[in-house]
Amino acid sequence: MKKDEDYIALFIDCDNISYRAIDGIISELSKYGVVNIRQAYGNWTKENLKNWEEKLLEYAIKPIQQFDYTRNKNATDILMTIDAIDLLHTKRIDAFAFATSDSDFTPVVMRVLAEGIKVFGFGEKKTPKPFMAACSQFIFTEKLMGRTPDQGKTETESVDAQAPTRKSGKEMRGDTWLVNLLRDAVEQTMDEYGWAPLSDVGSYIGNRSSFSLVNFGYKKLSSLIKEIDLFDIHFDEENKHMSIRDKRLAK
Repeated sequence: MKKDEDYIALFIDCDNISYRAIDGIISELSKYGVVNIRQAYGNWTKENLKNWEEKLLEYAIKPIQQFDYTRNKNATDILMTIDAIDLLHTKRIDAFAFATSDSDFTPVVMRVLAEGIKVFGFGEKKTPKPFMAACSQFIFTEKLMGRTPDQGKTETESVDAQAPTRKSGKEMRGDTWLVNLLRDAVEQTMDEYGWAPLSDVGSYIGNRSSFSLVNFGYKKLSSLIKEIDLFDIHFDEENKHMSIRDKRLAK
């Protein structure tokens, strides 16, 4: 591995994440660095985790066994937290990734962030908001599962499992959280004429929230901005830079 590549540690709570999501999770994390630590937690004696076995081998994920010592107590959460904190102090890790839909991991995410280390979160849409908000970037696994249809599934089942590819401008304009986030980012980075460099807008959003383009079905912020149609757009042909301005300022 190259010295300038970021090292990412991935922790998977297999009790709360579908095995169908791992293809998309690994693919997404590979954009940001090398996932050199891959650990999956669960009670592997349970029948409901059998589907994970093939994925563990395919992606060289280390299974960590955790028996259920006490009913209604999730020992997996505790072990994952201990291992994450241990790695935080003993290994060079540039980013952590937690695949879980459980809000119990919010404190460990905040602890990692306190060290200035980025945290990627992956979970189902039912994931409690405190955990999603704590992550540097949070991605819904439903969006990732649509990328690679499962072997052995019928065509109808594969289509049903896929999430919508992208949200329309109308849908996004109806998302108050997204609209406020974008407008605030522009307001905080604009010049005296109301124009904000798109790169600055993107950086502000990334530093402030768990926003991810994947959740809206886009690969580039510029594409989402064009589709949502709330901003005037100026493209500097010479410097290849895009700037945007809230359309309300022009009225």
